[in-house]
Amino acid sequence: MARPQVRDDIAMMSGYHSPQLDVSIRLNTNEAPEPPPDEFRERVAAAVHDVAWHRYPSRDAAGLRARIAEVEGVDPSQVFAANGSNEVLQTVMLAYGGAGRTALTFEPTYALHGHISRLVGTRVVEGERDDDFALDPAEVERLITTERPSVTFLCSPNNPTGVIESEATVRTVLDLVHAVDGLLVVDEAYGQFAPWSALELVDDTNSLVVTRTYSKTWSMAAARLGYGVAPTWVVDELDKVVLPYHLDAAKQIAGTIALDYLDEMRARVSALVEERGRVAAALDELDVDHWPSGANFILFRPRSRSGAEVWRALVDRSILVRNCASWPRLDDCLRLTLGTREENDEFVSALRSALEAS
Repeated sequence: MARPQVRDDIAMMSGYHSPQLDVSIRLNTNEAPEPPPDEFRERVAAAVHDVAWHRYPSRDAAGLRARIAEVEGVDPSQVFAANGSNEVLQTVMLAYGGAGRTALTFEPTYALHGHISRLVGTRVVEGERDDDFALDPAEVERLITTERPSVTFLCSPNNPTGVIESEATVRTVLDLVHAVDGLLVVDEAYGQFAPWSALELVDDTNSLVVTRTYSKTWSMAAARLGYGVAPTWVVDELDKVVLPYHLDAAKQIAGTIALDYLDEMRARVSALVEERGRVAAALDELDVDHWPSGANFILFRPRSRSGAEVWRALVDRSILVRNCASWPRLDDCLRLTLGTREENDEFVSALRSALEAS
């Protein structure tokens, strides 16, 4: 029997994957190294016990949106919550992308920006960054002016490079996007690790969406919860597109309770920022190049051995980092997710051994 055929463009794609291996220290997926407080877990368990499982959850997740809005200092009508920030991105592209429309990315950047755009039938234009992974203002202006994208993506801090886009850069890109009646999406999955946020620019006069996640700073990767902050008129359109009851009751409960632990979240962020500086200083003493990061990870490149060889040597020492060595524009690069102090020390020691083995 002949099998049904997927769309031609889907058949040509490869999926987005982050392979896992059986190792002692896993530093490859940008997760938080430590769990949320025990009290949080106890409160969630107690609240979930009382869920009316025979009833649908709140369709608009109004309580969760209101708490997110309170923490971020915006109006609840400007908040859209979803199953991870990836679903926010997907919903944006379902509403503002599609056939006959263009999305603009600046590479290297988060692969799902282009992947999701293509999945919904949007043409993707890839702009280039300079050798230090910074945006070239002339390149940005040229592409927005000539391609007139419906959606332009920035990622700050950028994944996988860790580069932070300055406020001046985001304002400039936003002005260019306004001139072509487009939408600017700033992906801030790592935003709490950076010194400034594009959330400061969100209002109902700007065509700006800022996405964030619970996975990193809130230590809730298992929950798959994220949100976008955007003009009310954008959120209204996203609500039309997303599937009914897309956020289950347990997820809404967990996301709401988590926000009661803002001080604990900020302490975890502060500790990881300190570790970032300490590990970066250690890398300065090794035979690698690395880039300044505003996130909870560091991109680095061995000088005397191939990235693939060093990645394998680290795995042999039971440490897993992200292998970016074969990715376009990232020849021989590896990406370290910052772990606990002990895990980071083990990584530095293993990396030193791997480099000396050459």
